Amino acid sequence: MLLRQLEYLVALARERHFARAAAACFVSQPSLSAGIRKLESDLNVPVVQHGARFEGLTPEGERVLHRARRILHERDALHQELSEMRGQLTGTLRLGAIPTAMTVASLLTTPFCEQHQQVTVALESLSSRDIMRRFAEYEIDAALTYLDDDALQGVRKFPLYEERYLLLTPVDGPCATQTEIGWAQAAELPLVLLSRRMRNRRVLDEFFAADGSAASPAVETDTVDALYAHLASGRWSSAISHAWLHMFGIPAGMRVVRLRDPEGARRPSVGLVVAAHERDSAMARALLEVAGGAGVHDALDDLLRAHLES
Repeated sequence: MLLRQLEYLVALARERHFARAAAACFVSQPSLSAGIRKLESDLNVPVVQHGARFEGLTPEGERVLHRARRILHERDALHQELSEMRGQLTGTLRLGAIPTAMTVASLLTTPFCEQHQQVTVALESLSSRDIMRRFAEYEIDAALTYLDDDALQGVRKFPLYEERYLLLTPVDGPCATQTEIGWAQAAELPLVLLSRRMRNRRVLDEFFAADGSAASPAVETDTVDALYAHLASGRWSSAISHAWLHMFGIPAGMRVVRLRDPEGARRPSVGLVVAAHERDSAMARALLEVAGGAGVHDALDDLLRAHLES
């Protein structure tokens, strides 16, 4: 049994298509199929449900897939540890981030790349559930997400910052001249917000409710950039995380106003999570060392202060 055959199996399970799996492995489809058959011969079990098309894995194949992912992960981890011992970490940092935390990812990836110039970064937008699935499948090294998410199981958590909430509103709007408003007042404005299936929106709804109100946005979207695109029209207002200012700033014709925390409301914490099985990972350890000195919390606070004072 060769590691290459395990790579073929993992790619096939991910792509669920022989031709796409072969392309992902940079081999011909006959070569990939032959490798899968050789794997089945070596293990003396059927791994793939054979047919004209990919129809899934057998129960034995699912068990082999789980071990294959772990074996390939251990191989990569070994290469990283040995490169670290030689004084120059190499490989790929696979980093996931929930969409609302993507805006600050560069505060980590930029200093990481400066310190580890032989490492490439693969940054991917993922939901919290996808993050846990990718951890289980050994497909990411770390992730940026809300630390109070119930979906997080079997991970170590490293806080980076607490979200603070602001109102972005047109400069000629009814709230633009104020320095701070309550959530009930913001709920009366024409709003564009993120979708209710996103954690950020659920947090905002909790803050609106704590102030005795409920938001009824005219527009809902599942991306921060689409939200900002609507704000640029000058028609809408939105409750945003202060972390978004790092990437998007304040659109022309808009003003930022502080949203007052309702009594008893808790700001959610955003940070890095690393799977428990990554405890000794050279790549995860290098990222956490960079994160410890990146000053993400202070950088976002300084940015917020500058925008509020401008």
